[in-house]
Amino acid sequence: MAPHTPELVELEAGDPRWEQALPVLRELRPHLTDELLDQVLREGAPQGLRFLAAFESGRCVGVAGWRVLATTKPGRKLYVDDLVTTNENRSAGVGTVLLRELESRGRAAGCPVIELDSGVQRHGAHRFYLRERMHISSHHFSKEL
Repeated sequence: MAPHTPELVELEAGDPRWEQALPVLRELRPHLTDELLDQVLREGAPQGLRFLAAFESGRCVGVAGWRVLATTKPGRKLYVDDLVTTNENRSAGVGTVLLRELESRGRAAGCPVIELDSGVQRHGAHRFYLRERMHISSHHFSKEL
């Protein structure tokens, strides 16, 4: 695998680069409309939600949504809400570059751990996370309201 060095940029509400980044994020979150993204950005920013996008040759090839949380276990953690690369860029190193940057930001923020949830059907993503030396540390339960 050739090493990737995409340009990593912070995306805030109103950034015109969302026009390129939203279709990438929709590869993971197909329900995400322009209106819903605006709502998420508005409500999520005060909660610490941030987005990092990877661009190569001016084209968005990956997006990560993340935040630093204070919890009873492990205290502080960097939580990854979303981590996605374009289908044509999977297994090309973009996800690794994004994850490494998030790890670096977590360390800088005093987080002893980085965590994420991944749908049980996402076997390719699970192989990636395990290859990146992450481990399955819990089950996540949910209930529709």
